[in-house]
Amino acid sequence: MSRILARETIFKLTFELCFHKPEDGCLYEDVLSDNKLDDDNLSFVREFYEGIVEHFAEIKNIISKNIKGYTIDRLFKVDLAILIMATYELKFYKKNSVKIVANEAVELAKKYSTEKSYSFINAVVASIAQN
Repeated sequence: MSRILARETIFKLTFELCFHKPEDGCLYEDVLSDNKLDDDNLSFVREFYEGIVEHFAEIKNIISKNIKGYTIDRLFKVDLAILIMATYELKFYKKNSVKIVANEAVELAKKYSTEKSYSFINAVVASIAQN
């Protein structure tokens, strides 16, 4: 259960990153200090989020190449945040299978996005995984 909370924490931080530069965001330390994560999951959040920040431009480029009929600027920011997480995990973190990454992305979309978003996200994640 705590890994789910850790992923939701990363999602919130990544969502903010869609609007602000990391150094302009005020949410990072607040989110990390106001949650119920154990030390292991807190380390996971820090490592994962810092990796997203480090590879942010590359991640957005990968997403742009794998969406059809949209530009990255037109994506719903919730969907973009989920795709950023999934892309980082597939291309840079590489500790989980495609199936797990896709499932986690779909679950976040079902919880935080629109009814149709999860199928779009699943298709984009599959495309990214193949390339």
